[in-house]
Amino acid sequence: MPLQHGSARAPRRSGAFPGAGHAVLYAHGPVPQLDTVHLDSAHGGEFTHSEAQLTKYRIHRDWWHDHARDPQDTRDLIHSIARQL
Repeated sequence: MPLQHGSARAPRRSGAFPGAGHAVLYAHGPVPQLDTVHLDSAHGGEFTHSEAQLTKYRIHRDWWHDHARDPQDTRDLIHSIARQL
């Protein structure tokens, strides 16, 4: 089984989703205090790692996890769109 370094997840439905306007990378591991969030915006990249900010992005990540397609379904959707191009 290949290592999983990350995953993409697409929304289950159309409409507004929190944070949909910018890319967010949540890097986490076995020690939560070392977690980091990288935000990509028009002004450049920004890393944040304060506990208050991490709490916000953990809630955001959990919400997305509950409201997004699973990784395999997302891959299938992307492949389907790519075949139509």
